[in-house]
Amino acid sequence: MRRRLRGVSVLGLTVLLAAAAAAAREAGGGAFAAGRQRNLFAEVLGKSEAECREKLDAAWKQLFYGDDESERLYYPAGADAAYIADIGNGDVRSEGMSYDMMIAVQTDHREEFDRLWRWVKIHMYHESGPRRGYFAWQCARDGRQLDPGSASDGEEWFAMALLFAANRWGAAAGHPGYGAEAQSLLRAMLHPAGGKGCGIFNPDACQVAFAPDLRASTFTDPSYHLPAFYELWARWAQDPGDRAFWARAAQTSRRFFQAAANPRTGLMPEYAEFDGRPRRGGGREDFRFDAWRTPANVALDHAWFAADPWQVEQSNRVLRFLGAQGTRCPNQFTLDGRPLSTDSSPGLVAMAAVAGLAADRELARPFVEALWEMPVPSGKWRYYNGMLYFLALLEVSGRFQICAPAG
Repeated sequence: MRRRLRGVSVLGLTVLLAAAAAAAREAGGGAFAAGRQRNLFAEVLGKSEAECREKLDAAWKQLFYGDDESERLYYPAGADAAYIADIGNGDVRSEGMSYDMMIAVQTDHREEFDRLWRWVKIHMYHESGPRRGYFAWQCARDGRQLDPGSASDGEEWFAMALLFAANRWGAAAGHPGYGAEAQSLLRAMLHPAGGKGCGIFNPDACQVAFAPDLRASTFTDPSYHLPAFYELWARWAQDPGDRAFWARAAQTSRRFFQAAANPRTGLMPEYAEFDGRPRRGGGREDFRFDAWRTPANVALDHAWFAADPWQVEQSNRVLRFLGAQGTRCPNQFTLDGRPLSTDSSPGLVAMAAVAGLAADRELARPFVEALWEMPVPSGKWRYYNGMLYFLALLEVSGRFQICAPAG
């Protein structure tokens, strides 16, 4: 017989405690439960809503409609499409297309969103074959595929941007079915074409893979881990089995971050094994350009769900380290903190400002101030720096919204 405690079976008590823990986690102060976002520009710097809107409008005007040669990233192509150009490398990447689709939906620019998505579907999307349902990560500006393989972060950001678009704008005549596109992509990320090959996520590790091919599906990129997105997919994906996977993936990524972060500096590598160990070779074991995004990914999950108290410790740790580097903080380090560059980059500073969403206010302050004072990136390397800058403005100003389904 089951033992009973004051009329409740031990099994029943276990279920109740698990449910209570889940409810407490969800009500832990994150934006998903609270229904409101923090604005660090207002909290830390005392900036007004009007000042924040002006800052975002200036970024949109320059990066989408500024000077062709030195400012803009967004280029119309024909009557109804557009692409985001990686100026420094002279190509178009799924990373940039997906990031700027997210920027468009967050800023309520539906025409630009539709143009970008149309270009993606025409030139990047694989209609058939073993890559069916995925996207070429690299194209020429004329649309030719330069590398048909996929970079997993592009698929993740496409899926989230499409879900937000479906929830924000709904369906209308003459516009694509964003929700159906998103659900198809969520399904494809876990179930490769024909049930063969590799998916965007490694099912055994329950983690995002670096890329969906035999070699690259055996390791990961810490900056691709987006537990805040997985939490939403665990609620919004159509397939119940897939929803269960996304819930596990969110918890797995949180544990992964703890394993991947250096315990003193908080820095994470560009590439890692699924157990968090740096993947050696080619300098990818160090904190380099991809890894700039890791402080923001940790902090966004805290801001939306507040599911892991370690994220506060981690954000304080990494900001304490970066803050100690001074105003010309190098943009690359070994994980234990040895500088690998004398260059500084606005993209890293922007992502550090986002970490302020989970950090102590005084540690966040210099980075929030630096982001506010930072000019909109321009020139040859404005692509990556500019995207991270704009995303950081949205997140730090409380305008990176969870666009939930009606009701």
